[in-house]
Amino acid sequence: MSKKIEQSDETKNKILDAAIEVFYNKGVTKATLEEIATQANVTRGAVYWHFKNKKDIFKTLHEDLYKTMIQIVLENMDNNNPLESLEKSCINCLISLAENNKKKKTLTIFFCKCDYSEMEDILKIQREKKAKNIEYFTQFFQTNIHKTNGSESPHSLAISLLCYLSGIVNEYLRNNLFDLSIQAEPLIKQFFQSINKNR
Repeated sequence: MSKKIEQSDETKNKILDAAIEVFYNKGVTKATLEEIATQANVTRGAVYWHFKNKKDIFKTLHEDLYKTMIQIVLENMDNNNPLESLEKSCINCLISLAENNKKKKTLTIFFCKCDYSEMEDILKIQREKKAKNIEYFTQFFQTNIHKTNGSESPHSLAISLLCYLSGIVNEYLRNNLFDLSIQAEPLIKQFFQSINKNR
């Protein structure tokens, strides 16, 4: 990689880091590109070189975080004990959120600091990603859980898991009533214990 490309990537990352701070402190709607440029210590032109507009920055942050979370899940998957490795991946995802301030601020922006009324295209992307996640975990449970009590289906389990994780994250970010780094393991184990009882 050439030095020029490295410098360009560095500038882009500085802008994204600055956007996280500005969005987190002011909310997405009230934040301006000028404030992001000032926070990043770059010119407004540099911001426009890398991003079309504020929505483009927000979209990039969303994509980057999604890739990171999926990577945490996939890198912990073990075909020898898939259900246990999924449990471990979910725990690691939550602990990673609790211990990574940048990730915590970014998710707070998505959950609490953004008015999506003018971001229908981003909501569409979110819905598509959620639908893919449901499909992925439905296939996972279909493959790896052979016996249920008749009341559970792989599709229901997939939806339950994603809603459970989303609810934990939402409560943690909005109300800060518990230490997620401590509670991640018992909360996730409780969910998977209910699955294991019916296998």
